[in-house]
Amino acid sequence: MTNPLALQLYTVRDQLAADRDGVLGRVAGLGYGAVEPFDPTTDPEGFRRVADDLGLSVPITHAYALLDQEPAKVFDAIATVGAELAVIPGGVPHEEFTTRDGLARTADLLNGLAGRAAAHGVRIGYHNHWWEIEPRFGERHALEELAGLLAPEVFLEVDTYWAAVGGADVPALLGRLGDRVLALHVKDGPGDKESPHTAVGAGVMPVPDVLAAAPGAWRIVELDHCAGDVFEALAASRGHLNSLEGV
Repeated sequence: MTNPLALQLYTVRDQLAADRDGVLGRVAGLGYGAVEPFDPTTDPEGFRRVADDLGLSVPITHAYALLDQEPAKVFDAIATVGAELAVIPGGVPHEEFTTRDGLARTADLLNGLAGRAAAHGVRIGYHNHWWEIEPRFGERHALEELAGLLAPEVFLEVDTYWAAVGGADVPALLGRLGDRVLALHVKDGPGDKESPHTAVGAGVMPVPDVLAAAPGAWRIVELDHCAGDVFEALAASRGHLNSLEGV
């Protein structure tokens, strides 16, 4: 693992709302070296100051706000928190992934944002759930079809768990997507749409095979809804991934 292990802060969204600085300190204390905000527009200056004090890097952020706020303001916030990669984590109707015309519209949206982002020194990416995986075009998942329509600078942040829930052989999918994948959401659980997630290594995901299929991608732990104490699960996830550090 060449990059520090990161945490998607959506995992601790409720705790952050109550005590942002304290939670970031706990995350750093668990051994995470980087964080991925889910909304960089919330006090970006204060967030960056605390992250810097704790030695947490912020290489990547979700940027749903680009779809419903003035982009220039959002790009300023992204620059302030220090991220060079900005991910669209949803906001596209599920139905758009079921037809070629819908995929073309989605690609146009992402490519257009990428053009604007370049002027700010930012690259745009897209994060999948299961609904970009379940539809198939021949032997290819919809996400693969979308990738073929994206401008070269648009990257993918593959949510490995939701890709599996959507029916993908995740290591094989990552192999086919290749260098398009710059980041992975690493999560675990029972492998269905409804159940809460578990610590990485405590569920059904073939984590070593997944990591080996995209060795250069950022590894970002995310537990959307956690079974049990979230900080205990994050500590266990960190420990498990440390044990696989050579993968």
